[in-house]
Parts: sequence; C-alpha cells; structure tokens
Amino acid sequence: MTQIETLARAAAHGGVQSFHSHQSSACGTAMRYGVFVPPRSELRQGPFPVLWCLAGLTCTEETFAIKAGAQRLAAELGLMLVTPDTSPRGEAVADDPAWDMGQAASFYLDATAAPWASHYQMRTWLMDELPHLIAAHFPADMGRQGITGHSMGGHGALTLALKHPGVFRSVSAFAPIVAPTQVPWGQKALPAYLGDNRGAWAAHDACALIDAGARVTELLVDQGEADAFLADQLRPELLEAACARAGVPLTLRRHAGYDHGYWFVQSFVADHLKWHAARLA
Repeated sequence: MTQIETLARAAAHGGVQSFHSHQSSACGTAMRYGVFVPPRSELRQGPFPVLWCLAGLTCTEETFAIKAGAQRLAAELGLMLVTPDTSPRGEAVADDPAWDMGQAASFYLDATAAPWASHYQMRTWLMDELPHLIAAHFPADMGRQGITGHSMGGHGALTLALKHPGVFRSVSAFAPIVAPTQVPWGQKALPAYLGDNRGAWAAHDACALIDAGARVTELLVDQGEADAFLADQLRPELLEAACARAGVPLTLRRHAGYDHGYWFVQSFVADHLKWHAARLA
C-alpha cells in the first residue's frame, strides 16, 4: 500500500477534514490533496459516496475545502469530499511566470510536450492513482463517485467525466471553462502542454468531446452573470448549444450579480451537494 503523509487534521461538523501528501508515480513528485470524511450515524455507517471537488487557476488542495463552506451539509448528507491540488509543484517542476500557466494551472490533463510532460500527468494521477489511495486509506465507496469543479476545475470535471464514461454517477460545475480550444486561457495552455496537434486539444474540450459523441447522463452548471471572465473565457452558451445538439440534459442556471469568486460558489454549493447526493444514493 502506498504510504501517505498527513499534513493536517481537524474535527469539522462531526467529521474530519484532513490534508495529505504522497509521492506520485504519475507526476514524479509529491502531490497533495484534502479529504473530508463525514461522521458515522445510525443511518450512515460508511463507506461513503465520494464527491471530487476540483479547484481553479491559482488554487490549491485547500481552496475548495476552506472557502466553499461545503463540510456542514456534506456531513448531513453523508458525502466524502476529495479536493486534489491543481498541479504538481516543486523546484524541479516546470513553471511559468504567468498566473494562468504552469504550477496551479494544469488544466487537469496529461502533458505530452516538453518541459511539462515529465511532471504534468494530472489525468493519470486523478483517474488512475489517487482513487486507489482514497479507497485504501479512507471509508470510500468508489462505486458511488461524483465530480464537480470551479472554473478550470469545472473544465476538469466536465472533461474527465466525458472522457471516462461510467466512472462518475453525477457531474456538475461552477463557472466552468467549457470550450478551451475557443478561448484565450485554453489557446495558451493547450498548445503548450500538448503541442501543435489540434486533435489533441479537442480531447480536452467539453464542447468538442460532446460533439464527437462523448456523453454523460446529465449536467448541472451554475454561472454568475457579473463574472468578469464570462464573455471571453467561459462561454457557457457554447456548452448549452453542444448539449442541445447532442440531447444531453443540461441544467444551466445564470445568476444576476454574482462574480467568479468563492462567494458565488458558497452561494450555490448546497444545491450541488444535494444534487450529487441524490444521484449517489
């Protein structure tokens, strides 16, 4: 069994919020993640369904866990929350001086181009390596998994679910990047990580994946209408159109006055937790 290091641990809402590190074979460096384990009760003894919560650009494994305010309701619903870091890190890991590239900006993919390929194997870490650790060290029911994310993490939630059908019973997102091949963030990151092959870019674009035949059962997406990134980077109307063409049930909720930050996420996280809990029951 792969060893994990516990970095922090605290009681929270009757359960336990903890943060951990392990040496990742996929990423070739230490990788961090958080786990909230809900309390056991007469009705819920565990193992518990798992909701993966992917954070966005500039964030860490602590961001969703600390800022989203999800633990209280997760405890009531009996949901385990897993919050992975957003990229590999360390002095030996490639980086970029820009805030939207490199460390904390992995786009949750397996890089194939230098210098990123040697460590940026996030899809493999998240789909093939970390789930085994969660199953081995925590009371997790890996037959009941959901995934959600914010911004770049929303992109990750959508694309990982579409690329791995059957793994996640439920998928949602807060202000996701839905079409990175068509917006500046993706047009910067995808060629850097994947080279000039546009076909490889499309494999990490939710709208392109849906147009190519990838499917999920249904989607829940929330978007603030006062989001500064809405028009240029997020483009939820593209996801709406792709889902309409493909017949994928999409609940897209637009909210006046809400921006891109965690006050927005906090405002609607309860709806997402209840939505996932109903589908992971």
